[in-house]
Amino acid sequence: MEGGIGGRQSKDQNQIVDVRSVVESVSAEDSDAPLYQVESLCMRCGENGTTSFLLTVIPHFRKILLSAFECPHCNERNNEVQFAGELQPKGCCYQLKVPSGDPKMLNRQVVKSEFATIKIPELDFEIPPESQRGSLSTVEGILLRAADELQALQEERKKVDPQTAEAIDQFLWKLRACATADSSFTFILDDPAGNSFVENLFAPSPDPSLSIKFYERTSEQQSTLGYVMESSQTGSVRDAASTEAVGTSDQVQRAPHGSIGAAAGHRAIAQSNSAEIAESLFRYTAPEEVMTFPSTCGVCTARCETRMFVTNIPYFQEVIVMASTCDACGYRNSELKPGGRVPEKGKKIILHVKNVKDLSRDVIKWHSGRVVTTVEGLIMKISESLERVHGFSFGDSLDEHKRSKWLNFQASLKKLLCLEEPWTLILDDALANSFVAPGTDDINDDHQLMFEEYERSWEQNEELGLNDIDTSSADAAYDSKDGTTEKSEMENNAMH
Repeated sequence: MEGGIGGRQSKDQNQIVDVRSVVESVSAEDSDAPLYQVESLCMRCGENGTTSFLLTVIPHFRKILLSAFECPHCNERNNEVQFAGELQPKGCCYQLKVPSGDPKMLNRQVVKSEFATIKIPELDFEIPPESQRGSLSTVEGILLRAADELQALQEERKKVDPQTAEAIDQFLWKLRACATADSSFTFILDDPAGNSFVENLFAPSPDPSLSIKFYERTSEQQSTLGYVMESSQTGSVRDAASTEAVGTSDQVQRAPHGSIGAAAGHRAIAQSNSAEIAESLFRYTAPEEVMTFPSTCGVCTARCETRMFVTNIPYFQEVIVMASTCDACGYRNSELKPGGRVPEKGKKIILHVKNVKDLSRDVIKWHSGRVVTTVEGLIMKISESLERVHGFSFGDSLDEHKRSKWLNFQASLKKLLCLEEPWTLILDDALANSFVAPGTDDINDDHQLMFEEYERSWEQNEELGLNDIDTSSADAAYDSKDGTTEKSEMENNAMH
């Protein structure tokens, strides 16, 4: 075992101090956490060195395990960050545009988990997860470390394969130009575990140079993370579930409202940990029928059942609620999808919040992600999302100016919930699929709630993929069918 599980670092570039000093820089609260030391083999000289471990919590980010190795014989040192908490529900992908001549962009803090991949498309360069293990660094530090590791064996390459060594020298020149901000490039951090982070210098405002995307993991990524259960472990459970579903799993099961009705629909959603959805939707109407059909678990790939029902929300539209439960691994998931056609216009919802009742209004926010909650819950979700996305920007290592900016913004969010003064909530949805419940029985009597429709711009239609939709073939088929039906009806009338 090499104590610092990560790769070798240059002593001139990265002075590594003891683990406790590293932790104190990010978490003063855990400065008294126990420090564990074990004797381990140095992979450089073959002698024994010391590996130090410390479990700590980065404020508002994750539990992490810091490890640092030091060999007193050859002065080899390295360190690693491992995540001690759970995997996140989705993977994350950070994309940072770094212009030339702006060295401040390279000072952004970066947390790279052991499952993350770093890419620079302009150089066709990729740092796979096994190359650089979990680390706490900066954009500049990651690039310089990669350059140092490529440079380490150049002398040997020049003797064995001069042509390859010359090509690597040219690549190193380009890589170091990126690390010194002499060349523009794109820094992509893709982590299927969802535990990586790139600092937003403009937080809590959007960063024009940084984009974040969350995505569902593929089956291959699930397997890499150790998330997929072995077939031997799930076989008995899967066989039992399959036996139960014999004769009914390959077809949609329908049950009338009288035998299942709202109670079963409510139970189906509640079993998928979606109490908010159930409470909000069943307040308006109950499903006329609940449909059950076979599906595949997105985690362990076992066969499972998905329950679906269609319901109508007054003053809004028809919605489809889907809930899946896997008996093999216990995974539960629920989705809320809009029904009907794509609206011709976008919609802006304006709510003037004046009292406590307004905070209890139901909200469906669809455009950037399906959220079923209340006005109060929406503000709380915004606060929680900021803490999760911006990681340890809230921590003790934040400079005083940014800390003051964050604290003021958090205080402003709390004032909204305390209703110290009236405020306005605006939901702008280009697909018109968002909703705020009226506070009166007749929506026309609710003078605090207003709706504005508008024509979508070409850019909005392009983002939604509407510019490329061609329905001419479908329209022609429908017109042909309608014409045939009309002709048949005329002939029948003539015969009678």
